[in-house]
Amino acid sequence: MDEMTKKQLKKTATMIRKGIITAVASAGSGHPGGSLSLADILTYLYFKEMNVDPQNPKDPDRDRFVLSKGHCSPGLYSTLAHRGFFPVEDLKGFRQADSYLEGHPNMEMVPGVDMSTGSLGQGISAAVGMALAGKLDKKNYRVYAALGDGELEEGQVWEAAMAAVHYKLDNLTAFVDYNGLQIDGNISDVMNPEPIADKFAAFGWNVISINAHDFDEIEKAVEAAKACKDKPTVIVAHSVKGKGVSYMENQAQWHGSAPKKEQAEQALKELDEYLSGLENN
Repeated sequence: MDEMTKKQLKKTATMIRKGIITAVASAGSGHPGGSLSLADILTYLYFKEMNVDPQNPKDPDRDRFVLSKGHCSPGLYSTLAHRGFFPVEDLKGFRQADSYLEGHPNMEMVPGVDMSTGSLGQGISAAVGMALAGKLDKKNYRVYAALGDGELEEGQVWEAAMAAVHYKLDNLTAFVDYNGLQIDGNISDVMNPEPIADKFAAFGWNVISINAHDFDEIEKAVEAAKACKDKPTVIVAHSVKGKGVSYMENQAQWHGSAPKKEQAEQALKELDEYLSGLENN
């Protein structure tokens, strides 16, 4: 990836992180930690990779994305807003009674949302169904999904994993946001899903491990997934929970807590400083 493209993606990811903070702070509730850790992957998919059109969000030939860890809707909403699906200003209405931006993605209400999600484990099953439909209909679209590492504790994930291999869904790519933390603490202490890569490999998936915050690695992994035939790909993305906000990074308490006014101001200041550094280099 050339340096100009990488720099622009970093700027966009920073704006998306600012949108995440704005949304959850305005609501006084939400899930910033896992939204921030997924921001770079969402940026790459929506601004570099996926075939989507904000003017035609239901295009039958579009690529699909399923946020299986639906509680991280601030990340998806901020991405969609900055991509042009709806006004960025609307992020301030997140979780408000008069807003269409509910706490979990709603495909009937939010332009650009391909599947309503929230109950963990179900999103990846829906993504498998979408990919299978694409195969049966002889369509060229690709399906992407994002799971939380704690979500892998759900048995339905592994039923979906088995089905994806059985039907040879090489048009399906799943990302595991592997930040090591869930609402109750370390995933290894709550209900250890590790070794994650080995388990997916045992089910027959093509497995790629990357740094979730390195756009070169994200690009190489996505290209390798597209080149892989007759099996689905999982990209195990090692990430930092709360990435980009110093006091949130690697802190489980920010899984589902919103920053207070002063905390939000600090977070936005840090992100603005990082953005300024990018623009001046």
